[in-house]
Amino acid sequence: MSLFGSLGVAASGMHTFKTWIDASADNVANVNTIRPTDEPAFQERFVVANASEYRNGQVGAGVRVAGVAFGDAEGRLVYDPSHPFADDDGMVRAPDMVLSDQLTNLIIAQRAYQANVTVFERARDTYLRALEIGR
Repeated sequence: MSLFGSLGVAASGMHTFKTWIDASADNVANVNTIRPTDEPAFQERFVVANASEYRNGQVGAGVRVAGVAFGDAEGRLVYDPSHPFADDDGMVRAPDMVLSDQLTNLIIAQRAYQANVTVFERARDTYLRALEIGR
C-alpha cells in the first residue's frame, strides 16, 4: 500500500456508498410508482460492489462499484379501479418493493458512508500532524 493508501481506500468506500445512497433514494422515491399493467413496473436498483484489484501484490486497495442490478420488472398487480392507469379489471402495476426495506438500506449506506468519511478525516489529520513534526 502506498504512503497515502488509507486515504484512497476510504475515498473508494465513500464513492461506493454514495452510489448506494443514490440508488436507495431512487428506490424510496419510486416505491409508490404506479404503471399500467401493460408496462413494466419500476425496477428496484441494487448496487454491486467488488474489491478493487490488488496493486503490487498488496491487499486492501479499496472497493469499486462493479455495476447496478435491477429488480423484477413484473412488480405486483394491485386492485385499484379508481386509478387512471387501471385496466378493465381495475388492476395496476406497482413495484415489488417494501418501503421499510428501502429505508433500512438507506440508513445502512448512510452510516457506512459516514464511517468512511471519519476514516478519511482521521488519516488526513494524521498525515498533517506528521508533516508538522517534520518541520
